[in-house]
Amino acid sequence: MTRPVAVITGASDGIGAELARIFAVRGHELALVARRGERLEALAGEIAASGAARPLPIELDLTTEGAADALSERLAEAGLAPNFLVNNAGFGLMGRAIELDATEQLAMVDLNMRALTALTLRFLPSIVAAKGGVLNVASVAAFMPGPGFAVYYASKAYVRSFSEALYEELKPAGVKVACLCPGPVETGFQARAGFDFSGVMGAMKPAMLPAAEVARQGYEGLMAGKRVIVPGLVNRMFVWGSAAAPRALLLPLLATAQRRR
Repeated sequence: MTRPVAVITGASDGIGAELARIFAVRGHELALVARRGERLEALAGEIAASGAARPLPIELDLTTEGAADALSERLAEAGLAPNFLVNNAGFGLMGRAIELDATEQLAMVDLNMRALTALTLRFLPSIVAAKGGVLNVASVAAFMPGPGFAVYYASKAYVRSFSEALYEELKPAGVKVACLCPGPVETGFQARAGFDFSGVMGAMKPAMLPAAEVARQGYEGLMAGKRVIVPGLVNRMFVWGSAAAPRALLLPLLATAQRRR
């Protein structure tokens, strides 16, 4: 016998940790996956102290070969079968592609795209059987090219496209698939990417949503059957504007904005 579990990757910090909290509050048993095991243990303890079931923390680097198999085996050992999968793990690197380390950029592709796809394909049979769901975390970057952030923007465009296709494919099976596309949120992601919050990003802070609010909208949007979720009016206006702008105008504007960041 197995118990249903919501698997959340990148759960040690930021939006991932907030998604874990809201899934727990809504009654889901959790498996939390990230590289930083001590943070997962702390979060699992916090959630258990709130009265929810203690999550299963799984310390794992999803970019390693066989990571999806290792995660599947760990869940099976615990008697758990995924009914929801939240692909939140990911990172970005700001700078011109030619100037950034190639190995790090390829690691970004491995985590943001390959690992997300591998986990989704691995757990879809269990999710379909449970009529559960998949929440993939992308970004407003998914809607436009990103000079100065090229590989990251391209990876998130893949996540959005993959998610929308799965939404349509799995809808007849009663499975929910949603793509959460937040704007900038002040978390560890921005520090890794190289954002400077003392400059133009500092001026954007009042428009930034807290990670907890982004997570709430992501969870509720998934459960409501939404296909794409863009939290915040400012972010939605940015997406609409970028779709309407000619690429010849949009590209230099985005390049300038990235340099100022």
